[in-house]
Amino acid sequence: MRTRPGICARKARYPSLADATAVALRASITLRPYRCALCRDWHLTSRTKGMRSLRP
Repeated sequence: MRTRPGICARKARYPSLADATAVALRASITLRPYRCALCRDWHLTSRTKGMRSLRP
């Protein structure tokens, strides 16, 4: 997933996959963490088509 610089700057950043996953699981909508190629931190996305869900 390619994140544009403007999008990266607006998104919340999480220092670890565990932190991002914890927030994603608490959200009221389905979110998935991904590693940003620009900032190397973790962001959340609602784009989950074809991706494995975090919830069982």
